[in-house]
Amino acid sequence: METSFYSREELQNLGFSKIGDHVLISRFARFYNISAISIGNNVRIDDFCILSGNISLGNNIHISAFCALYGSNEIIMNDYSGLSPRTTIFSTSDDFSGEFMVGPMIPDEYRNVNGGQVIIGKYVQIGAGCVVFPDLKINDGVTVGALSLINKSLEPWTIYAGIPARIIKKRSGKIVELAGKYSESK
Repeated sequence: METSFYSREELQNLGFSKIGDHVLISRFARFYNISAISIGNNVRIDDFCILSGNISLGNNIHISAFCALYGSNEIIMNDYSGLSPRTTIFSTSDDFSGEFMVGPMIPDEYRNVNGGQVIIGKYVQIGAGCVVFPDLKINDGVTVGALSLINKSLEPWTIYAGIPARIIKKRSGKIVELAGKYSESK
């Protein structure tokens, strides 16, 4: 019986560089350069997501519907992290100054593409509709409110929101204790 998620056998045949145990991926998600994508254990990727490029997902991760990860440079999501619906992560960006042309159909000599690795730490939750720019780190324990723009690295165990994202307040670290209890119960 076919479900909305790929079977284990189907996942193994898709060509990921690594695929962990207990992985649920919607049949409506799309992958590009799949051999550069690594997925850990207990990961769920919902409908209409796009994952493209060099992407590494740790364990216990949820990527909600309509998210996009563009990993021309590396995108790393660490354990117990999640993306709420319609979040987009870019590891590269065109130069929109007008000094260069933009877009993937333009030859490289006419473009100025910049970027860098995006690292999402453990216990991070990024709210719905957020945009993450290239070359930054979202440190452990960060949460970001819906519709925020993340254009610089974020301090650990802090709640952010806004355009650009600004500190709202510190976040409790009790989640680490809960994750330990969860791991022990398995």
